[in-house]
Amino acid sequence: MGHLDRITFGGGGLDRAAALRIDSERCAALAARPGARVLPLWRGRVLLAADRLAGLPFDHEALAKDGAGDGADAAAETVLLGRDAAGEGIWARRLPDWPGAPETVASEEEVAHPAIEGAVFAELRGRMATLDARDAELAAMGRAVLNWHASHRFCAACGARSQVSQAGWRRDCPACDTPHFPRTDPVVIMLVTHGDAVLLGRAPGWPERMYSVLAGFVEPGETAEAAVRREVAEEVGVAVGQVGYVASQPWPFPASLMLGFHARVEGAERPVLRPDPAEIAAAQWVSRQRLARIFAQEDAEIRAPLRGAIARHLMWNWLAGRMD
Repeated sequence: MGHLDRITFGGGGLDRAAALRIDSERCAALAARPGARVLPLWRGRVLLAADRLAGLPFDHEALAKDGAGDGADAAAETVLLGRDAAGEGIWARRLPDWPGAPETVASEEEVAHPAIEGAVFAELRGRMATLDARDAELAAMGRAVLNWHASHRFCAACGARSQVSQAGWRRDCPACDTPHFPRTDPVVIMLVTHGDAVLLGRAPGWPERMYSVLAGFVEPGETAEAAVRREVAEEVGVAVGQVGYVASQPWPFPASLMLGFHARVEGAERPVLRPDPAEIAAAQWVSRQRLARIFAQEDAEIRAPLRGAIARHLMWNWLAGRMD
């Protein structure tokens, strides 16, 4: 089970070509090359073919056509992600609905591409563990930045419609000159332990048997370590002592950065859990032996988190004695 501790979206060594974002001429030249590729996203779903991201040729005419007639900013739907190993450009692009596209799609349902046989639009969360490191990084980047464009079309300072710039990595307000940049929300996610037991909880509305470690957003003016202590106290009424950083994971649902920590509860007596019902539907201390059964899929009450998720990484590495 050694592969279980791999963190999806953890980075695939992509050349993000940040210097090209401010050079429109070089970006245009890169897009005009025969090797330029676009990774389409439709309703947040990525296009996959045989468990790989499916890239399409950069089509300037289709880009202009999709942006016409509905007031949409066509360029804002295409973002430069970087360059591949051969130096060719890779973009992410929001694909609009096509004639005959389904009106509603279940979260786990996959939808066939209208013109590419064998290619399907799939929800990234459910397929993230099947992607290699580079594809996962590209998918996370594309989904997060396109989500940002969809929700930040107007200037937060004056309300005017903003315009895309820097190859999709900035929006500028033509009315008040305010620049806007893609945002990432920091979230702490923490493995809380007391001796030979780990604290697991489940949020209201989660599927049955779905438990995980605790998590919460970092507030303005707060350190990540302080956020760990505050969130654990608020969610289950437990005070933690030592807090140590472990790893991070971009989480494009919609645009978070998960900061993973190990938080230890001190003292000989294991604290009683007092879950906040608004945040936690159930919480319990789980022994190391039981956690092993959970990973072996032998527990009737709890199943392990998704493969590739940092929650699984934290739990598995503590179980394997690799946390310190």
